[in-house]
Amino acid sequence: MHIRSFLLTLLCILLTTSPVLAKDMKGQKPMDPLAMMELWKQAATPGEPHKLFATLAGSWITTTKEWMEPGQPPTESTGTAESNMLLDGRVLHQEFHGQMMGQPFTGMSIDAYDNLRKKYVTIWVDTRGTGVFIMEGTGSADGKTITLRGSQAEPGGGQMSHRAIWKIIDANNQLVEMYSTHHGQKETKMMEITYTRKE
Repeated sequence: MHIRSFLLTLLCILLTTSPVLAKDMKGQKPMDPLAMMELWKQAATPGEPHKLFATLAGSWITTTKEWMEPGQPPTESTGTAESNMLLDGRVLHQEFHGQMMGQPFTGMSIDAYDNLRKKYVTIWVDTRGTGVFIMEGTGSADGKTITLRGSQAEPGGGQMSHRAIWKIIDANNQLVEMYSTHHGQKETKMMEITYTRKE
C-alpha cells in the first residue's frame, strides 16, 4: 500500500513538472562541444587585471596604521610582504609579516579576477583566527582602484562587515584602506596599510 502511494505521488510530480521542464528547454539547442571548449579557454585566459597583478610581484615594506577607537590617534607598525603570481599568472599570492594590535602577525592572501563573473575576489587567512575571510568587488576602469566587500563572524556573536579600498598607485606603491561596521553601527576606518617596494 505504501509503495503504491509513493509511486502515484511520484507519477503526479513527474506529470506536473515535465511540461515546465520542456517549456524551459524549448528553443534551446545544446551547445557545440568545441564552442563550449572555446568559451572555457577564454574564461581561463589571464587578461588585463591579471597583468596588473603581475606588476606587484616582489618584496615590499609595509606601514600599518590601526584605529582602535574612532577619534583617537592610530597605532603604527612596520612589516614586510612578499608577493608572487601563481597558476601561470592567474592569481596573486601574498605573504604578510608584521604586527596587529601589538602582537606578531602573519597573513596570506590570494587575489584573483574572475573573468566569468567580472569580479575581483580576495581570500585571506591569518594567525588571528582559524577562518577564511573572502571579499568580492569591482575595480575602476583602469583597474587601479579595487573596492571589495565582505563580512565575518565576530567573537561573542554577530557579524562584522568590511569595505576595503585597494589603490595600486604604481608598480612601487600601494595603499589598502579598511573600513568596518560592528553590529550595524556607523562605518569607521579601522586600518590603513601602505606598501613600498623594497629596493
